[in-house]
Amino acid sequence: MSALSDNLVTFAILTYLIAMISHAVEYALGNARTRVAVASPARELVGAGVGGGGGVTPEPPAPVPPTADASTRRARIAGLIAVGATALAAVLHLAALVTRGLAAHRMPWGNMYEFVLTVTFIGVAAWLVVLWKRPALRKLGLFLTLVMVLLVATAELVLYVPIVPLVPALNSYWFVIHVSTIVFASGIFLLGAVPAVGFLMRNGYEQGKRSFPYSLAKRLPGAVGLERLTFALHAFAFPVFTFAVIAGAIWAEAAWGRPWGWDPKETWAFISWVVYAGYLHARATPSVKRNVATWLAVLGFLTMLMNLFGVNIFFTGLHSYGGLS
Repeated sequence: MSALSDNLVTFAILTYLIAMISHAVEYALGNARTRVAVASPARELVGAGVGGGGGVTPEPPAPVPPTADASTRRARIAGLIAVGATALAAVLHLAALVTRGLAAHRMPWGNMYEFVLTVTFIGVAAWLVVLWKRPALRKLGLFLTLVMVLLVATAELVLYVPIVPLVPALNSYWFVIHVSTIVFASGIFLLGAVPAVGFLMRNGYEQGKRSFPYSLAKRLPGAVGLERLTFALHAFAFPVFTFAVIAGAIWAEAAWGRPWGWDPKETWAFISWVVYAGYLHARATPSVKRNVATWLAVLGFLTMLMNLFGVNIFFTGLHSYGGLS
């Protein structure tokens, strides 16, 4: 079972990579028809005498070249392949987690490797739900699959550890309650960071910025929709994250005789909670610009990454069993 889980993770990474490449093809080809359509009104204005001599018969709209139609069809096919590959990768991802848990005879959340695999699965599963409800957001999948490839590959190549039994401190029903909720909230925050960054780039592009990285957002959905999705995901995840922190404090009281001790992981969890609360408060304040509030959401995700990677690798505390071994 352990070897099967490892192989399934490898296949999931390769499938995410196929999805990312397919999304990139759609991203590159998907604007061909738009470029032609934008040119036609300009030709009509010139024909009507705008900017030139009057009395000229308006020129009929230029027909869309067959190459543009072909590019549009190829882009659509690439997009459908990307979505199908993402769904297949998510199935492989889930199967890897299930087989890992069966091999370990426990929930697969006992170390950084397993935690990252679970968080990324929650993120991609939530993305498929969002995509099912709002297909127009499909081009955002390029950035989501890029994140999946990077994080899952990092887990497999850098964080991997063989299956070991849980340490005694984790043998509690609070392990399921606390870790399941923190994993779920982290996965939604992971997904929420993608439209947050997309909004910041697209908003800059709509304001006339054409330098890198704003130029990458040329074919993303509109800034307003991305910002609303960012808020919806964070508003959904934050109460779950709050419950997870409270559950962790209750578990700490039962296990260590105190609910809070400013352990490095506890401290960074509190920092993340404050930043995300600040984002939601700023988002609800009319005087705060949406891009300023969204930067808080991005900062919140960076604190989550610090809590996951930085604290586990560089600090020692009561949560050190969550590290690389």
